[in-house]
Amino acid sequence: MKSTMKLFSGRAHPLLSERIAKHMDLPLGKIKLETFPDGEIFAQYTENIRGCDLFLIQPIAIKPNEVLMELLIMVDAAKRASAERITAVIPYYGYARQDRKDRPRVPITAKLVANLLTVAGVDRVLTMDLHAQQIQGYFDIPLDHLYCSPVFVPYFKKELNGDSIVVAPDSGSVKMAQAYADLLGAGIAVVSKRRIDAESIESSHLVGDVAGKNCIIIDDLSSTAGTLIGAANLLKEKGASDIYAAVSHCLLNEKGERRLEESCIKKLITTDGVPLADEVNCSKVVTLSIAPLLGDAIRRIHRGESVSSLFEVY
Repeated sequence: MKSTMKLFSGRAHPLLSERIAKHMDLPLGKIKLETFPDGEIFAQYTENIRGCDLFLIQPIAIKPNEVLMELLIMVDAAKRASAERITAVIPYYGYARQDRKDRPRVPITAKLVANLLTVAGVDRVLTMDLHAQQIQGYFDIPLDHLYCSPVFVPYFKKELNGDSIVVAPDSGSVKMAQAYADLLGAGIAVVSKRRIDAESIESSHLVGDVAGKNCIIIDDLSSTAGTLIGAANLLKEKGASDIYAAVSHCLLNEKGERRLEESCIKKLITTDGVPLADEVNCSKVVTLSIAPLLGDAIRRIHRGESVSSLFEVY
């Protein structure tokens, strides 16, 4: 593409935006973002963006209502300033857990968010490790879906020795666990999970032999660490050796940090896709940066190149 590429950051995770810009050797664009005393958000681009290829970086995390509204306002301002194309870079797609009607009279909010982004004027979305694959189909605009495996797999290849097992902590994580098992040349095990309440999980059954083996519990997100710890306790009971967890999006609250610190999980590996990953107060958390991966994807999208090569793991 001949248009000028420009990166702009919302206020959700400016540190990640700076890392992406540094990797790409580009400056972040100048934008004025304010919140009025009554809570309204205001955005103004303070440089010319007419005819530019814009990438707006904003994970929908921590305060999802505010940061989503801020992103929509940034998109509207860019559209009215005659930007040629607007790509929303959303490392963590908020509301993804509300992806279907599993009870009567509930919303499908993941689809609503997709509609809001499209109507606001987003031309393309770049995201990572969606909670449910079918969310890709909620968009009527192009969506590039990246995975954290190019970041996680090299780490575990260096960290682990001997037999390893990749563990799905519930039935919804089986495909993800199988993909990691194939990349690591490891076996796979599955834990049966029953949710007792919003913060309590019971892991009751295990399919697979984990005795004497290092285990890696794979999941896309964690906030209370209940699912991870429930699975880890069951693995220990069955004779597992060291237990690791790999979580794409770390949303741990204080209770989750405390429970993780006291658990039998040796390390939790996550990414800097959400701001909490840089602020978490737990010695067991290891944060790896996805900025290079996102930066390479942004550059390829701008040039009209395929992003498929970014799925390759070495």
